[in-house]
Amino acid sequence: MAEKQFVTQIADINENFAQWYTDVVLKTELVDYGPVKGTMVIRPYGYAIWENIQKDLDARFKKTGAKNAYFPLLIPMSFFTKEAEHVEGFAPEVAVVTHAGGAKLEEPLAIRPTSETVIGTMYAKWIQSYRDLPVIMNQWCNVMRWEKTTRPFLRTSEFLWQEGHTVHASEEEAVEETLLMLNVYREFMEDTLALPVFCGKKTEKEKFAGAVATYGLEAMMLDGKSLQSGTSHYLGQNFAKAFDIKFLDKDSKLKHGYTTSWGVSTRLIGALIMAHGDQRGLVLPPKVAPIQVIIVPIAAHKGGVIEKAKEIENALTSMGIRAETDVRDMSPGWKFNEWEMKGVPLRIEIGPRDIENNQVMVMRRDNLEKVTASIDGVDKTISELLETVQKDLYTKSKANRDKKIVEADSLDGILQGVENKNFVKAGWCGCRECEDKVKEYASATARVMCDEEGIPEKCAICGKPATHKVIFARAY
Repeated sequence: MAEKQFVTQIADINENFAQWYTDVVLKTELVDYGPVKGTMVIRPYGYAIWENIQKDLDARFKKTGAKNAYFPLLIPMSFFTKEAEHVEGFAPEVAVVTHAGGAKLEEPLAIRPTSETVIGTMYAKWIQSYRDLPVIMNQWCNVMRWEKTTRPFLRTSEFLWQEGHTVHASEEEAVEETLLMLNVYREFMEDTLALPVFCGKKTEKEKFAGAVATYGLEAMMLDGKSLQSGTSHYLGQNFAKAFDIKFLDKDSKLKHGYTTSWGVSTRLIGALIMAHGDQRGLVLPPKVAPIQVIIVPIAAHKGGVIEKAKEIENALTSMGIRAETDVRDMSPGWKFNEWEMKGVPLRIEIGPRDIENNQVMVMRRDNLEKVTASIDGVDKTISELLETVQKDLYTKSKANRDKKIVEADSLDGILQGVENKNFVKAGWCGCRECEDKVKEYASATARVMCDEEGIPEKCAICGKPATHKVIFARAY
């Protein structure tokens, strides 16, 4: 069969970033388009990344006291009318089931866009006393939001995520939970995804529908756009009052609880692609890579080569390293090309001469550097290299981001900053009109507030005294 040169089939990352992204997700077999417009089929290689994300995050959640549960996909439409701001925010995206079993339903059912309403209903049933609190539950599930414009992982009509939902006896506890989970996400993204993020409070315009306050995590992609990578919401008593979540407190008074919700989704895979990728394709952090080490035999037909490759594979897998040997009947060059495109962190090359010299060649995917390693100590070498690659990816990503952050003190300055593919920090007076003007004039939005850095004297848009420092950027 003809051997394809994969990289020539990927658009130039510098000339057409959007097409490069589409080419990469399809050609590396992360996803394919589903038969229904706006849906995606997550293929095994892509789903393995999600499984590694899920495993890591799930352990972190459980350390905070969260327990997993599962709630129904279908939600009575009447539930959405109980919290006015919530229903208004999600109405355009809700998919509705009106018929089932050959008959029209008495009440239409929404396919969950998020689960605050159904979970709130159940919490009201389960919570009676302060002794029942706090309730901290999480579910891993799919949700549906009928998006008009879609792109695999970044925005699809159906996607996978986790959503945590908690109830607390006091406002202080609920706010503490909101910020705790924000920090859990931050540590995960930095430690596991090698993804530096800005964490902060969202503006009123950008907050979750029905929340008192929303906190977001914003990551810079290679094209200078921001990707909201996760959110944590303090819901106050809005949903507790709407769904009658009450408890008898220590003072024998009946009180409404304070609730939170928080979540991340398969959008994180899109973030990995667009933050670490290069012209050759994916560059995956070792902690989430489906295959951490690919072993490619050279002159595999010669005696002892496959056996030695498998011996090394077994030594690595016994240490918990995800290693595989590629024994397919394809040329080594073809295999090199494919596995580089798929972003495997390390490649080991081994042939007859290497075996004679008791060494292998190891290539790092992140910087394409090659080193020789003794076969006797290859397991230790590989383990150390994986740690180095993980750390170096974060360092590189943070350096790339930090050099593309600018300050602005005018609307023209904000426009110039985002046109040059930067994040722009600027003073803001807090009014919706100024925020809308940035959107209209520069096609940028307020991502998060970073008041802790110090608030500028004036609003960059209107010149009035600033009340916040905001990161403006174009976003996915």
